[in-house]
Amino acid sequence: METLDKIKSQIEENKVIIYMKGSPEAPQCGFSAQTVQALMSCGKEFAYVDILQNPDIRSELPKFANWPTFPQLWVNGELIGGCDIIMEMHQNSELEPLIASA
Repeated sequence: METLDKIKSQIEENKVIIYMKGSPEAPQCGFSAQTVQALMSCGKEFAYVDILQNPDIRSELPKFANWPTFPQLWVNGELIGGCDIIMEMHQNSELEPLIASA
């Protein structure tokens, strides 16, 4: 499967998915750690892809998403954003309803 097709199917098959460095249990960067903590506080399951284990996705996703950095949170097929946006949404109580609606 082509990398782009793999990315598209991951986003389609998972209502909430985060592309991050490491895993939710062992994030490999501070931004991924903060984002995943905010996401976990919403209390709903989510999928993740460790971009460090998937260099093809790491190189292709920024072009597909038109978003240069990681982590990237996708909800219902839409890119929500990275760490700063997610943290702001979490602080403004906007993240939990968004995740709950997925």
